Amino acid sequence: MFDPASERASIEFWNASSHGRLPGLVGLDVTAIGERFAEGRLAIRPELLAPNGFLHAATVIALADSLCGYGCSANLPAGAAGFTTIELKANFLGTATDGAIAARAAMLHGGRTTQVWDAEVTHAETGRTLAVFRCTQAILWPRA
Repeated sequence: MFDPASERASIEFWNASSHGRLPGLVGLDVTAIGERFAEGRLAIRPELLAPNGFLHAATVIALADSLCGYGCSANLPAGAAGFTTIELKANFLGTATDGAIAARAAMLHGGRTTQVWDAEVTHAETGRTLAVFRCTQAILWPRA
């Protein structure tokens, strides 16, 4: 359950959590987090491109999956210990070579044992949709 008073409601918390981890390596900047959603962006740079010169699919996945994970973590049911991804899927509709990409992750289902999140990844400057992403999270509970 999202708690606006929790440190997990702070974009500063999530941006600090990214440092030294994959989200930080790709340059994820969390821009908003709240009840059933998370938003962020990253600047496209040469290290994030595939050898063919276009945006690498893994870059898009890193953005979408990280935001879904941060959103899930910030919206866990009371008493849950955490989560783990059990499935993910992406459909790529376009690509980019410069500028920035942005995403909004939104919870579709928030149950006691699973959450399902969708994210749309867009080119930040043009608004063009580059990918749609869905993941299912298993909610982890403390052992008795």
